[in-house]
Amino acid sequence: MSRAREELAALALAVKLLTRWPLRPAVSGRAAEGAAGSAAEARPVAAILWYPSVGVLIGAFAGGVFWAAHLAFPVTLAVVLATAASLLATGALHEDGFADACDGLGGGATRERALEIMRDSRLGTFGAAGLGLMLAAKVLALAAAPAEAIPWLLVAAHAASRASMALALVTGEYARGAGIAAPLAEASPPAGRTAFAVLIGGAASCTLLVEAPPAALLAGLGGLALGHLLMRRAYERKLGGYTGDCLGGVQQVSELGLYLGAVAAM
Repeated sequence: MSRAREELAALALAVKLLTRWPLRPAVSGRAAEGAAGSAAEARPVAAILWYPSVGVLIGAFAGGVFWAAHLAFPVTLAVVLATAASLLATGALHEDGFADACDGLGGGATRERALEIMRDSRLGTFGAAGLGLMLAAKVLALAAAPAEAIPWLLVAAHAASRASMALALVTGEYARGAGIAAPLAEASPPAGRTAFAVLIGGAASCTLLVEAPPAALLAGLGGLALGHLLMRRAYERKLGGYTGDCLGGVQQVSELGLYLGAVAAM
């Protein structure tokens, strides 16, 4: 398999993992069978590079919904519709992880109990409260921004927060012996690919400069970094590492951090 086809397959897999868009893998089953076994196993890891790019697509989709909705509705309602569009696009994947992480970290007195709670698909008190506050905070933060900046803010936050998630995955320790994120934890991508993923997220966040001052971008990235560190501190102290739910939490808190930082500087 050529390098270009490998990267296209990795991008397609990233879209498949992070969204519910009906995109078939770029490499057919026959071609995949012809590839070396090691290359096939590495593809989920290779997809990490493209997480921020998928974030750009999700942010652009949500931004487009906001723009269209704002033609007929007030800013706040348009933001709600844009947020709903992002939830539909991703299947609320990261929101679900954040809620489970809140349940485990808030309700588990011990590491073992926290991990047990996070395996439970039912939504608990901490998860419901955390998810409700997260969605409300994101909507209110976006609604406080100038309307013309909101589509660009959505692109920047969705891309950069997925770079934040990729960084947490690559630089952290996996807390379980087995789980959905175990294959990624066992075969981390080269440092160069990780750095490139972060670069993509950072470059995409610069789209905010179209309708916002440089201070808003810097404050937004500062808020994202703070959110990344706070979420990691919470789960690393309790669990000694991350789970798939914790990675969703990193994405959510990083996204909100960028919104809050950017809006504060606008």
